[in-house]
Amino acid sequence: MKHKYLKNVSTLKLKSDKCTGCGKCIEVCPHSVFVMKEGKSEIKDKDSCMECGACAKNCPFNAIDVKAGVGCAYAIIMSKLTGTEPTCGCSDDSCC
Repeated sequence: MKHKYLKNVSTLKLKSDKCTGCGKCIEVCPHSVFVMKEGKSEIKDKDSCMECGACAKNCPFNAIDVKAGVGCAYAIIMSKLTGTEPTCGCSDDSCC
């Protein structure tokens, strides 16, 4: 099952001008957020990004920016403010 997180909240950004197509982001991303197109990485599904930071930490060319860990934190904060259950897309056993 493909995990989805909160829509349009991921902080993930790819600077295509810095990408050399090494594929490290594709290799380390646990949710297949990236694909290779025309010799460079491209964000395929930003809403599947769980903001773990693995892509940015492993990119040798600093082509990726992401504020690691803010997705689930945002869901928890919003649930407290709205009185609802957190919905960050994680399984019940691993988060929230």
